[in-house]
Amino acid sequence: MTAQDTALAALRDDLRDGFLTPGDQVVQETLAERYGVSRVPLREALKTLEAEGQVVYHPNRGYFVTELRVADLLEVYRLRELLEAEAISVAVPALSDEDVDAFAELLHDVDVASSAGDVETLTAANRRFHFAIFDAAGLPRLSRLLRQLWDATDAYRSLYFASTVNRVRDDREHAAMLAALRRRDAERVIRLHDEHRRRSVAAVRAQLEQERP
Repeated sequence: MTAQDTALAALRDDLRDGFLTPGDQVVQETLAERYGVSRVPLREALKTLEAEGQVVYHPNRGYFVTELRVADLLEVYRLRELLEAEAISVAVPALSDEDVDAFAELLHDVDVASSAGDVETLTAANRRFHFAIFDAAGLPRLSRLLRQLWDATDAYRSLYFASTVNRVRDDREHAAMLAALRRRDAERVIRLHDEHRRRSVAAVRAQLEQERP
Protein backbone atom coordinates (compact mmCIF):
# COMPACT_ATOMS: atom_id res chain seq x y z
CA MET A 1 0.00 0.00 0.00
CA THR A 2 1.13 3.54 -0.75
CA ALA A 3 1.06 6.22 1.92
CA GLN A 4 -2.09 7.59 0.29
CA ASP A 5 -3.73 4.13 0.43
CA THR A 6 -2.79 3.87 4.09
CA ALA A 7 -4.25 7.29 4.87
CA LEU A 8 -7.44 6.58 2.93
CA ALA A 9 -8.01 3.24 4.65
CA ALA A 10 -7.39 4.81 8.06
CA LEU A 11 -9.78 7.67 7.33
CA ARG A 12 -12.48 5.22 6.28
CA ASP A 13 -11.94 3.27 9.51
CA ASP A 14 -12.21 6.42 11.61
CA LEU A 15 -15.41 7.45 9.83
CA ARG A 16 -16.93 4.00 10.19
CA ASP A 17 -15.90 3.54 13.83
CA GLY A 18 -17.05 6.95 15.01
CA PHE A 19 -13.67 8.53 15.71
CA LEU A 20 -14.71 11.12 13.13
CA THR A 21 -18.39 12.04 13.32
CA PRO A 22 -20.61 14.23 11.10
CA GLY A 23 -19.67 17.88 11.45
CA ASP A 24 -16.21 17.21 12.90
CA GLN A 25 -13.32 19.25 11.56
CA VAL A 26 -10.56 17.11 10.06
CA VAL A 27 -7.36 18.32 11.74
CA GLN A 28 -4.75 17.22 9.24
CA GLU A 29 -1.71 17.58 11.49
CA THR A 30 -3.29 15.37 14.14
CA LEU A 31 -4.44 12.72 11.70
CA ALA A 32 -1.15 12.63 9.79
CA GLU A 33 0.60 11.84 13.06
CA ARG A 34 -2.09 9.32 14.00
CA TYR A 35 -1.69 7.45 10.69
CA GLY A 36 2.08 7.75 10.45
CA VAL A 37 2.03 9.59 7.11
CA SER A 38 2.89 13.07 5.89
CA ARG A 39 0.22 15.65 5.10
CA VAL A 40 0.63 15.22 1.33
CA PRO A 41 -0.83 11.68 1.07
CA LEU A 42 -3.39 12.57 3.72
CA ARG A 43 -4.52 15.55 1.65
CA GLU A 44 -4.83 13.34 -1.45
CA ALA A 45 -6.89 10.82 0.54
CA LEU A 46 -9.17 13.63 1.69
CA LYS A 47 -9.70 14.66 -1.92
CA THR A 48 -10.88 11.12 -2.66
CA LEU A 49 -13.35 11.28 0.22
CA GLU A 50 -14.47 14.72 -0.92
CA ALA A 51 -15.27 13.33 -4.37
CA GLU A 52 -17.34 10.62 -2.66
CA GLY A 53 -19.18 13.21 -0.61
CA GLN A 54 -17.89 11.99 2.74
CA VAL A 55 -16.01 15.18 3.59
CA VAL A 56 -16.46 18.77 2.45
CA TYR A 57 -13.81 21.46 2.04
CA HIS A 58 -14.43 25.02 3.21
CA PRO A 59 -11.89 27.65 2.03
CA ASN A 60 -9.82 29.10 4.86
CA ARG A 61 -11.34 26.54 7.26
CA GLY A 62 -10.33 23.14 5.95
CA TYR A 63 -12.07 19.78 5.70
CA PHE A 64 -15.12 18.73 7.70
CA VAL A 65 -16.98 15.42 7.89
CA THR A 66 -20.13 15.78 5.79
CA GLU A 67 -23.42 16.17 7.60
CA LEU A 68 -26.11 14.47 5.56
CA ARG A 69 -29.45 16.09 4.85
CA VAL A 70 -32.47 13.86 5.18
CA ALA A 71 -32.94 14.04 1.40
CA ASP A 72 -29.37 12.77 0.88
CA LEU A 73 -29.93 9.92 3.31
CA LEU A 74 -33.16 8.85 1.61
CA GLU A 75 -31.51 8.92 -1.82
CA VAL A 76 -28.62 6.72 -0.66
CA TYR A 77 -30.95 4.19 0.93
CA ARG A 78 -33.24 4.13 -2.12
CA LEU A 79 -30.27 3.33 -4.35
CA ARG A 80 -29.18 0.65 -1.90
CA GLU A 81 -32.64 -0.87 -2.00
CA LEU A 82 -32.50 -1.27 -5.77
CA LEU A 83 -28.94 -2.54 -6.01
CA GLU A 84 -29.04 -4.84 -2.99
CA ALA A 85 -32.20 -6.50 -4.29
CA GLU A 86 -30.42 -7.23 -7.56
CA ALA A 87 -27.36 -8.65 -5.80
CA ILE A 88 -29.47 -10.88 -3.55
CA SER A 89 -31.66 -12.14 -6.39
CA VAL A 90 -28.57 -13.25 -8.30
CA ALA A 91 -26.61 -14.58 -5.31
CA VAL A 92 -29.12 -16.64 -3.35
CA PRO A 93 -30.12 -19.29 -5.94
CA ALA A 94 -26.46 -20.20 -6.50
CA LEU A 95 -25.42 -20.47 -2.84
CA SER A 96 -23.86 -23.67 -1.57
CA ASP A 97 -24.23 -25.06 1.94
CA GLU A 98 -20.63 -24.01 2.54
CA ASP A 99 -21.51 -20.43 1.56
CA VAL A 100 -24.35 -20.30 4.06
CA ASP A 101 -22.18 -21.84 6.77
CA ALA A 102 -19.66 -19.07 6.13
CA PHE A 103 -22.43 -16.48 6.50
CA ALA A 104 -23.37 -18.09 9.82
CA GLU A 105 -19.78 -17.72 11.06
CA LEU A 106 -19.76 -14.06 10.07
CA LEU A 107 -23.08 -13.54 11.80
CA HIS A 108 -21.68 -15.13 14.96
CA ASP A 109 -19.02 -12.40 14.97
CA VAL A 110 -21.78 -9.79 14.66
CA ASP A 111 -23.72 -11.31 17.55
CA VAL A 112 -20.69 -11.46 19.84
CA ALA A 113 -19.80 -7.83 19.20
CA SER A 114 -23.42 -6.79 19.59
CA SER A 115 -23.80 -8.55 22.93
CA ALA A 116 -20.60 -6.93 24.17
CA GLY A 117 -21.68 -3.48 23.00
CA ASP A 118 -18.43 -3.24 21.03
CA VAL A 119 -19.62 -0.74 18.43
CA GLU A 120 -16.34 -0.55 16.51
CA THR A 121 -16.08 -4.33 16.05
CA LEU A 122 -19.81 -4.63 15.41
CA THR A 123 -19.76 -2.04 12.64
CA ALA A 124 -17.01 -3.89 10.78
CA ALA A 125 -18.52 -7.35 11.38
CA ASN A 126 -21.96 -6.21 10.22
CA ARG A 127 -20.47 -4.93 6.98
CA ARG A 128 -18.62 -8.21 6.38
CA PHE A 129 -21.82 -10.22 6.86
CA HIS A 130 -23.91 -8.19 4.44
CA PHE A 131 -21.22 -7.91 1.78
CA ALA A 132 -20.52 -11.63 1.89
CA ILE A 133 -24.10 -12.01 0.63
CA PHE A 134 -23.85 -9.24 -1.97
CA ASP A 135 -20.44 -10.37 -3.23
CA ALA A 136 -21.75 -13.92 -3.72
CA ALA A 137 -23.59 -12.57 -6.77
CA GLY A 138 -20.24 -12.39 -8.55
CA LEU A 139 -20.96 -8.89 -9.88
CA PRO A 140 -17.89 -6.83 -8.93
CA ARG A 141 -19.13 -3.52 -10.37
CA LEU A 142 -22.37 -3.86 -8.44
CA SER A 143 -20.47 -4.64 -5.25
CA ARG A 144 -18.24 -1.61 -5.82
CA LEU A 145 -21.26 0.67 -6.19
CA LEU A 146 -22.78 -0.75 -3.01
CA ARG A 147 -19.57 -0.14 -1.09
CA GLN A 148 -19.60 3.49 -2.20
CA LEU A 149 -23.18 3.87 -0.99
CA TRP A 150 -22.40 2.24 2.35
CA ASP A 151 -19.31 4.44 2.68
CA ALA A 152 -21.49 7.52 2.25
CA THR A 153 -23.35 6.77 5.49
CA ASP A 154 -20.58 5.10 7.51
CA ALA A 155 -20.26 8.13 9.77
CA TYR A 156 -23.81 7.52 10.96
CA ARG A 157 -23.56 3.76 11.38
CA SER A 158 -21.60 3.84 14.62
CA LEU A 159 -24.18 6.23 16.08
CA TYR A 160 -26.93 3.79 15.10
CA PHE A 161 -25.19 0.81 16.72
CA ALA A 162 -24.62 2.75 19.94
CA SER A 163 -28.30 2.09 20.75
CA THR A 164 -29.00 -1.19 22.56
CA VAL A 165 -32.53 -1.23 21.12
CA ASN A 166 -31.14 -1.05 17.58
CA ARG A 167 -28.61 -3.80 18.25
CA VAL A 168 -31.17 -6.21 19.72
CA ARG A 169 -33.58 -5.63 16.83
CA ASP A 170 -30.80 -6.14 14.29
CA ASP A 171 -29.83 -9.44 15.92
CA ARG A 172 -33.36 -10.77 15.39
CA GLU A 173 -33.49 -9.52 11.81
CA HIS A 174 -30.10 -11.02 10.96
CA ALA A 175 -31.20 -14.41 12.32
CA ALA A 176 -34.28 -14.30 10.10
CA MET A 177 -32.10 -13.47 7.08
CA LEU A 178 -29.84 -16.44 7.77
CA ALA A 179 -32.82 -18.78 8.04
CA ALA A 180 -34.12 -17.54 4.67
CA LEU A 181 -30.67 -17.95 3.14
CA ARG A 182 -30.58 -21.57 4.28
CA ARG A 183 -33.87 -22.14 2.44
CA ARG A 184 -32.51 -20.27 -0.62
CA ASP A 185 -35.61 -18.05 -0.41
CA ALA A 186 -34.37 -15.02 -2.33
CA GLU A 187 -37.69 -13.16 -2.18
CA ARG A 188 -37.80 -13.39 1.62
CA VAL A 189 -34.15 -12.36 1.95
CA ILE A 190 -34.88 -9.29 -0.17
CA ARG A 191 -37.99 -8.49 1.85
CA LEU A 192 -36.11 -8.87 5.14
CA HIS A 193 -33.32 -6.62 3.87
CA ASP A 194 -35.90 -4.02 2.82
CA GLU A 195 -37.51 -4.04 6.27
CA HIS A 196 -34.10 -4.00 7.95
CA ARG A 197 -33.01 -1.04 5.84
CA ARG A 198 -36.23 0.91 6.39
CA ARG A 199 -35.96 0.61 10.16
CA SER A 200 -32.32 1.64 10.02
CA VAL A 201 -32.97 4.71 7.89
CA ALA A 202 -35.91 5.69 10.11
CA ALA A 203 -33.65 5.61 13.17
CA VAL A 204 -30.90 7.65 11.50
CA ARG A 205 -33.45 10.05 10.01
CA ALA A 206 -34.95 10.67 13.44
CA GLN A 207 -31.49 11.45 14.74
CA LEU A 208 -30.79 13.89 11.90
CA GLU A 209 -34.08 15.67 12.40
CA GLN A 210 -33.47 15.88 16.14
CA GLU A 211 -30.07 17.46 15.56
CA ARG A 212 -31.35 19.86 12.88
CA PRO A 213 -35.08 20.41 13.45
